[in-house]
Amino acid sequence: GTHRDTQYNGSLPNGDRGRRKSHFSLSRRPKANGVRPSTVHAACTAQAAKAISNKDQHSISYTLSRGQTVVVEYTHDNNTDMFQIGRSTESPIDFVVTDTVAGSQSNSDTQSVQSTISRFACRVLCQRTPPYTARIYAAGFDSSKNIFLGEKAAKWKTCDGQMDGLTTNGVLVMHPRHGFTEDSKPGVWREISVCGNVFTLRETRSAQQRGKMVEAESQELVDGSLIDLCGATLLWRTAEGLSRTPTVKHLEALRQEINAARPQCPVGFNTLAFPSMRRKDTPDEKQPWVYLQCGHVHGYHNWGSHRDRDRLDRDQEEREPGRSRECPMCRASGPYVPLWLGCEASFYLDTAPPTHAFSPCGHVCSEKTAVFWSQIPLPHGTHTFHAACPFCAQQLSGEQGYVRLIFQGPLD
Repeated sequence: GTHRDTQYNGSLPNGDRGRRKSHFSLSRRPKANGVRPSTVHAACTAQAAKAISNKDQHSISYTLSRGQTVVVEYTHDNNTDMFQIGRSTESPIDFVVTDTVAGSQSNSDTQSVQSTISRFACRVLCQRTPPYTARIYAAGFDSSKNIFLGEKAAKWKTCDGQMDGLTTNGVLVMHPRHGFTEDSKPGVWREISVCGNVFTLRETRSAQQRGKMVEAESQELVDGSLIDLCGATLLWRTAEGLSRTPTVKHLEALRQEINAARPQCPVGFNTLAFPSMRRKDTPDEKQPWVYLQCGHVHGYHNWGSHRDRDRLDRDQEEREPGRSRECPMCRASGPYVPLWLGCEASFYLDTAPPTHAFSPCGHVCSEKTAVFWSQIPLPHGTHTFHAACPFCAQQLSGEQGYVRLIFQGPLD
């Protein structure tokens, strides 16, 4: 399977390097490194202490009270590969995830934020043989192959004598209904426990009291599953699913097709063109701009501002997005923003042309893609959910969260 970090429109602000990148592909390891639970040790025994201190032995420790800890030893599993995700840059983490700050272009914007992503957030175990089922579990093993659930963490004994628990901010998963296809609909967010059981959400993200166990649902990741680590949401794509999604080449062809139709500014009559996928921060001269209220596409022009009648410059417009402007075509008032093509191909539900733009950020994609993401409630902070643009994580605004683009063709 392949999963992708849902923020940076195809690449991280400082470039994709090593284990920090905007997407990360999972493939079969040369040698299996999966683990499965084996022996349970009640508190304070010599074997429990040994399991914790043994650097070659994976174990999970559940602290029940000062004097009581249950240690579950894990043993090697030849049939699975384990991949770990978290904020830590230590070697057990395969995919280093940083907090997603909505709409921020550079990492300098994100440094000051206190991260809510756990250092060892979750682990995914994949079968090494077909059908290569991938299962997700909360928490990852640290450098000494331990997971510690402290006194404050929610934990409990299961009916078969095993232990289970939840991590501080939790690992939430949503499987869309009808997979990740043109017919996709949002599913229900659930919380995944340390042992991979499925629960309804807690009252608040880090409440002591767990939700109810949902027996009928599974920790198996499917194409389009969303994994929320409280600060970043990841999209899981399967190899088979990705084979049906547009490629970056296909998106580039669609970009050239729009530009070949020579859309024009209905006011300045100049030809507009979407810039190449690599250029995606400052608008250029030919960049299309849109009135988000009505969808009329123009070139940049500096009149029609409501606040004052003087001429605006583009930098000011960039600095103060959302300032109201009146569309010269239809008089509708609303934000006036530059349009950018969504470059992360794996967020597209189909290969249709980019005809719709998210509001208020102006990222452009196909209609089905815009409709789908506008209906997905993404966890925000520790207690709210809202729809956001998958390309930049900005919260959607306006009635639908997106607008259909109305291009004017050349007059000749």
